[in-house]
Amino acid sequence: MNPSYVRYLLSHYRNIWKSEGHVCLFDKGPTHQLPVHFVVAEFPPTAERGMWTYATCGLSDETNPAPIELHLFSASQTELHVELLTAIAHYHHTEKHLGLWDTVNFGRPWLPGSTCDHGLISLPYLDGPALENPKDCAVRCLWLVPVTKAEVDFKKTYGLEALETRLEEGRFDYLAATRPSVA
Repeated sequence: MNPSYVRYLLSHYRNIWKSEGHVCLFDKGPTHQLPVHFVVAEFPPTAERGMWTYATCGLSDETNPAPIELHLFSASQTELHVELLTAIAHYHHTEKHLGLWDTVNFGRPWLPGSTCDHGLISLPYLDGPALENPKDCAVRCLWLVPVTKAEVDFKKTYGLEALETRLEEGRFDYLAATRPSVA
């Protein structure tokens, strides 16, 4: 992976989120199996965005036919998000290329006490096409939404549209780590 790609993504995120993020590295586990320049960027809350944002830079490389990058939002700052995105990057590189509407098992609660232990790869509804489709780059920047196992099972049984309807009807709070499941 080209380090200029990572710099480009960092600049893209900064322009979209109007925040000066910084690079975080997680160096435990088999991170040597990730692309050499892979990092997670952490963006603090701003007056316009009252949440922390964590985003991958270098999740996809030239071996991925449909390159993606992922971001997640949180009410709290924690290295757990860096660890989680690094683990998902490892899965993406060593097990299965992930894409839009896929779900992934976190292998642990999203945050301590959270009922969300899976993630749904979604369109970046809060930021739209400006984030999703960077100029002069084939990558798609997608939103990793923490969900419960019951919600994943509901999606598998009734479909994505039915799950999205349930989330909307339940006034889904994507920042609430201890939110109840809608399924």
